[in-house]
Amino acid sequence: MRPNHHQFIAFSYVVREGSFSAAARRLGVTQSTVTQHVSKLEELVGSELLLRSRDGVSLTPTGRDFFGLADRLVTLDSEIGERLRGYSSLNEGRLKVIANAPQPALQVIATFNAHFPNVHIDFRLSDWTTAIQLIRDRVADVGLITDAPECDDWDRVVLQKTRYVLYCRSDHALAGRNSVGLEELVDQTIILPEQGSLTQRVVRQKLSERKIDLPQLITMTTFPVMCEAVRQGLGAAIFLKNSSHIYDELVEIPMRDFQKEHQTWLVAPKDRARLKLINEFRNAALAITIQ
Repeated sequence: MRPNHHQFIAFSYVVREGSFSAAARRLGVTQSTVTQHVSKLEELVGSELLLRSRDGVSLTPTGRDFFGLADRLVTLDSEIGERLRGYSSLNEGRLKVIANAPQPALQVIATFNAHFPNVHIDFRLSDWTTAIQLIRDRVADVGLITDAPECDDWDRVVLQKTRYVLYCRSDHALAGRNSVGLEELVDQTIILPEQGSLTQRVVRQKLSERKIDLPQLITMTTFPVMCEAVRQGLGAAIFLKNSSHIYDELVEIPMRDFQKEHQTWLVAPKDRARLKLINEFRNAALAITIQ
């Protein structure tokens, strides 16, 4: 026997939603129905596709191979559904968006939501490495990612260009500088995003090239947390200009060691980029002017 359409869809949604119960809610069926479809698919394949745990599900090696095929089938099913329903599909949809920085993602989401308020947006902020992997694994529909790598399977459009700056409070010792170099930070507490971030990679590479050590280094999980730490006087933070909302009491100082421009891209798997929802999200991104 061959796997049927419903088994692939159930399997794909379990992976995308992270659990059997969430997949059932998304598909509008009972959890037992989803479980039966996935179990039957595993029986036909002759191998486990998913590992179940208290924290949700994860793909086995065989499951990873099958997920790409299953999700492409779901995408095609969604495209057919959009064409049958026409404009109404934009009032019933759901988008999973991943980004490695709050801005410009939140600006794009706000613009899109103003036109399509009934579309459910599932937004996740993650480090650069994880964000790229979620797009590669097709767990997210669309990503807004700095320096997104080229990929034959991705549709990409650039949204903004920016450079690294140092953020500090207006009463910080470096606040009055027109620019700052890494050598001036060796006796300062410096805050960086978490391991796996693009900033960690870029800054540590530059420190290695310059043979400079920053002994007072603190890593934090998200840009908003970093900004709040700077506000509280914990230290100064390095990250890309326009990565997050900056409070009035903070100042930004250009960094002489980081002259390269970094680009923020909107990326999506090419087959999903044909979907109306993602195309309208792309249009919203292109319609806003990002300073």
